[in-house]
Amino acid sequence: MLEARVVESLAQVDPASWDGLFADTLEGYDYLLAVERAGLPDFRWRYVLVSEGDALLAAAPAFLTEYGLETTLAGPGRRMMEGLRRVAPGALTLRLACIGSPCATTAGLGFAPSLAPDRRAAVLRHLLEAFEAEALKQRCGLFALKDVAASDAVVMDAAAGPLGYQPIASLPLASLDIDFANLDEYMGRLTASARKDMRRKLRALAHIRIEFRSNIDDVLDRVMALYAETRARAEMSFEHLTADYFSGVPREMGGRAFYVLYFQDDALLGANLLLQDGTTLLDKYFLMDAARGRPFNLYFLSWFTNVRLCLERGLTSYRSGQAAYENKLRLGSRLTRTSIYFRHRNRVVNGAMQLFAPMFAADPTVRRAA
Repeated sequence: MLEARVVESLAQVDPASWDGLFADTLEGYDYLLAVERAGLPDFRWRYVLVSEGDALLAAAPAFLTEYGLETTLAGPGRRMMEGLRRVAPGALTLRLACIGSPCATTAGLGFAPSLAPDRRAAVLRHLLEAFEAEALKQRCGLFALKDVAASDAVVMDAAAGPLGYQPIASLPLASLDIDFANLDEYMGRLTASARKDMRRKLRALAHIRIEFRSNIDDVLDRVMALYAETRARAEMSFEHLTADYFSGVPREMGGRAFYVLYFQDDALLGANLLLQDGTTLLDKYFLMDAARGRPFNLYFLSWFTNVRLCLERGLTSYRSGQAAYENKLRLGSRLTRTSIYFRHRNRVVNGAMQLFAPMFAADPTVRRAA
């Protein structure tokens, strides 16, 4: 018999049992615990677990928050929502209960390797129903699953569709296959114009000092200033990260999380938080002083530094996140689609949200991942 429970701290879950469900993710137990302990404002954490007897079959991180409908919009849709908010300040904020983590790249659905594929939809539906029951106790009206990977779409449609969830396009994930022997071979795969441009940009390496670190306590204030500037430039922002996040992730994850810091003389111009396992390098956040970093082509220096790290460490994939798609495609990345699934418990509100759902889809670059 399936049994579901919802806990408020990941510390209540055995680390090995949790990570046993998430064999292919870098954002596992240690990372999620660091997020929980980081004190992000306006989020309450939940973790949903489904067991059968003594066996843990499925799990997912989740959160509760107050969600402004314009938060993850860009362009005309955002401007329209901001205009409506000035007229009716409280009408566009909903209590959201969401499967996933605001600081993770996908929804984080984990299944036991022993769970037969034809049972996954039923187990996932049990998980969703348990989470909705918890969300209703917390007076949440909007339910969602954040950034469901395309590989999970079939089981998600089977489990969430009958409950009334509708998918909308979210931001795709960018990744570069490291299937070349060296940087020269990689550069040879780029277009002639891109290759020429990159070689010119990489000359700036002569003026930049690069450090690899796990401890950034001595420059944490500067890293937070870079984060504030980077966040202010972003068209869309959801979570507001803290100093405890940036210091806590490498502390909790040991050698599987580290920073690459970019200095000009003694001035810190950029900081890149990276996660790594035996096959993949995941670029979590690239923070930059735009005025001083762009003349040194810092974004592109970081890209080639990370590709070089993959080659040196024998990694086969460089995952670079959910932004700057034009540059990433130009540099050989491929895009993988993700979706947000949502429903509102009020049928009228739910109907209206589904009617206007296309306005909430990710930016048009998602079409290039199809």
